Amino acid sequence: MKTALILNGPNLNLLGTREPQVYGSQTLADVQGLCEQACLANGFALDFRQSNHEGVLVDWLHEAGRLQAAGTLAGVILNAGAYTHTSIALHDAIKGTGITLIELHISNVHAREAFRHYSYISPAAKAVMVGFGVNGYALAIAGLAGMQ
Repeated sequence: MKTALILNGPNLNLLGTREPQVYGSQTLADVQGLCEQACLANGFALDFRQSNHEGVLVDWLHEAGRLQAAGTLAGVILNAGAYTHTSIALHDAIKGTGITLIELHISNVHAREAFRHYSYISPAAKAVMVGFGVNGYALAIAGLAGMQ
């Protein structure tokens, strides 16, 4: 059974309390439970992580590249949070490893502040999931299954 790696970036540990009108009231633990169910339904094991540190996310993407090359990883779903709009390092890690990656955002970033309209992740991603709330995670897992 291949694994789906779900990576969550900065401030996603604040889900449930941070701007609930934008991000909803579900916590990151709730999202993990939703992902567990979606992985079970799609035949994946789940590896679910969160970090507020860009370098940690880069290291995890490098690890993902090795795991995908070994045939044990189906791909990565990345909610990079604010790093989406600032991190060339994450872009380079995705391209450098050649991983299958779906970029994910809980809110519709295109309907928000102008600085959120550009993504450094999108040009390196296989697909982008935007604006479906936390249900976007389950949709992205199903999408990853369809890429296998």
